[in-house]
Amino acid sequence: MVLEMKVPSPGESITEVEIATWLVEDGDYVEKDQPIAEVDSDKATLELPAEESGIITLKAEEGDAVEVGAVVCLIDMDAAKPEGTESAPAKEEVKEAPKAETPKKDEAKATYATGTASPAAKKILAEKGMDTSQVSGTGKDGRITKDDAVKATPSMGTPTTGGNRGSETKKLSMLRRKVAQRLVSVKNETAMLTTFNEVNMQPIFDLRAEHKEAFKAKHGVGLGFMSFFTKAVVRALQLYPDVNSMIDGDYKVSYDFQDISIAVSGPKGLMVPVIRNAENLTFRGVESEVKRLAIRARDGQITVDEMTGGTFTITNGGVFGSMLSTPIINPPQSAILGMHNIVNRPMAVNGEVVIQPIMYVALSYDHRIIDGRESVGFLVAVKEALENPVELLMDGNEKKALEM
Repeated sequence: MVLEMKVPSPGESITEVEIATWLVEDGDYVEKDQPIAEVDSDKATLELPAEESGIITLKAEEGDAVEVGAVVCLIDMDAAKPEGTESAPAKEEVKEAPKAETPKKDEAKATYATGTASPAAKKILAEKGMDTSQVSGTGKDGRITKDDAVKATPSMGTPTTGGNRGSETKKLSMLRRKVAQRLVSVKNETAMLTTFNEVNMQPIFDLRAEHKEAFKAKHGVGLGFMSFFTKAVVRALQLYPDVNSMIDGDYKVSYDFQDISIAVSGPKGLMVPVIRNAENLTFRGVESEVKRLAIRARDGQITVDEMTGGTFTITNGGVFGSMLSTPIINPPQSAILGMHNIVNRPMAVNGEVVIQPIMYVALSYDHRIIDGRESVGFLVAVKEALENPVELLMDGNEKKALEM
């Protein structure tokens, strides 16, 4: 019996996927539930497992766009497993099909005129800083005409550096194409502005230095910066609910919960999983959830449901060394907070200049729904909470807050 494997629906509203990579070869024996392909949708990359064991016949090529429900392979369930063989391993690389040789054209016979430029062509080439050896003539007997010189560019010539000048053209994945489309639409369809501030991170440095070992021993996760930022954002969103709102046509949709999207780097690019109801989480809860989602994104196991529904986004370019940036809003949200690297800088403290660890923060927001008062007030509230974490984020009891 031959089983037709069809593309399952990876999520609501998705009608098409793209075969990113086949993990098996045509004619391999596969086991039930063995990953046989990676497919890209416009929201995530997902693994496609074999529905039964047997010999597989591929019906789609890598890079093909296929509709949800279309047949992508056949599995002959009656075929016996070859003796002494293991299940087909994942492909390590894509083998290119042998390229057909192109018949060589008869080369034009070289004469004394080959490569000789007309006076007009010489003048044009001189103005471009090129010589006749860099141009192929199309005139009689290979002469270089004025038209040849006009069309010639320095890149057409032979490299003089002796360095590698290769290039590669590769189709963007469906996920990357969708991200590009969404980012361009944000710039075109929103009134996006960015406001900046700076945060003295010394209080958080002191807390982490004092409690990080005990925190990790008790909870099994590190005490990082993300829990402080997430709780500071939750507090600020509660103070300025417009920042936690979205536009739906002529209406403003506001939320009484805070689902915080966290931008993380995955093997397929930037992923933005969501921490649900962050307002109910402790420091341990936030750190555990960030770790869980980051691991799933890194391993390519993140699902569409885990990346949809956020009301506000935090992105940390500081892990890559960014000093300052203007992050782009994650639609349909109305604002995004950008974290950056922490650098020791001179700062006035109690009338004296001291060296402190400073982070620049940026809030990009949609001015159609968020006014300057709310945007600036929100970012100041984040700054206040980070510079006074015990009082504003821990209810004055740091040990209790970190033990929960």
